[in-house]
Amino acid sequence: MSEGPPAISIRNLVKRYASGGEGPGKLALDDVSFDVPQGGIFGLLGPNGAGKSTLINTLAGLVRKTSGTVEIWGFDIDRNMRNAKRSIGIVPQEIVFDPFFTPFEVLENQAGLYGVARPLRRSMELLRAVRLEDKAGSYARTLSGGMKRRLLVAKAMVHSPPVLVLDEPTAGVDVELRRQLWELVGEMNGQGVTVVLTTHYLEEAEELCDRIAIIDRGKLIANQPTRELVGMAREKVVVLTLDREITAAPSHPAFLKCGITGERTLEITYDKDRTNAGEVLALVQGQGFAIVDVTTREADLEDVFVSLTSAVT
Repeated sequence: MSEGPPAISIRNLVKRYASGGEGPGKLALDDVSFDVPQGGIFGLLGPNGAGKSTLINTLAGLVRKTSGTVEIWGFDIDRNMRNAKRSIGIVPQEIVFDPFFTPFEVLENQAGLYGVARPLRRSMELLRAVRLEDKAGSYARTLSGGMKRRLLVAKAMVHSPPVLVLDEPTAGVDVELRRQLWELVGEMNGQGVTVVLTTHYLEEAEELCDRIAIIDRGKLIANQPTRELVGMAREKVVVLTLDREITAAPSHPAFLKCGITGERTLEITYDKDRTNAGEVLALVQGQGFAIVDVTTREADLEDVFVSLTSAVT
């Protein structure tokens, strides 16, 4: 990732929707501030209704913020809206195309909307990049769902923006299509495009993203490198296979949880900041059990996500 200025800079962003009656209305974004570094893949996570879509629609110019500042590639979205919009491509959740346009025509029309001169348009190059070159002349309505998703990515890139935002791009798609989309995103990121990704698939965010921000109920509750965020998980699980049938589970204050999961297996959860696996094994052995097999499981991003979002009041 680049150490230069941020690709996106958000400061004290507030969005309050009108109530339609008495009262202050819904506060969708509550004093949100963070930067998206250049050159990486940045994850934006949060439960349904957390404010992710409002934030993305603000970046896209579809939602007018209540207060705060937003800069995209150094351009303020209020003072320099034209350049800010040219600096970002948005891939929405919804798949919407005119069914009577071909993929080539979809890209040509979009390029025209951005004022890209005909000699500078890259429609066929983009179709090759998203593996739709052979469908250039087919009607969009004949494309599969996966092809339409890939065409959305190409459409977002017609004006060569340095920042690409993907809003839940793999929602409701099969495993193979998810893999294809992530390969495509990785290739674009490898060419220098900064990617912002929202997803409900936490394992994807953990695998793909360099840095992750979490929003819940309109508030930013985390913004850290992915590895640091995963490292915040304090709980660790050790699964023990014992030499005989277990009639009663061992207990100790160091065990957060201890459950019998099979005739001879125990699953013990402990706080890795207060103890370690060796001490847990010694405590079990000290209560008269002989251990014949041990496996451990580290906490993952899902554990952190649940912990952080459940802590917000």
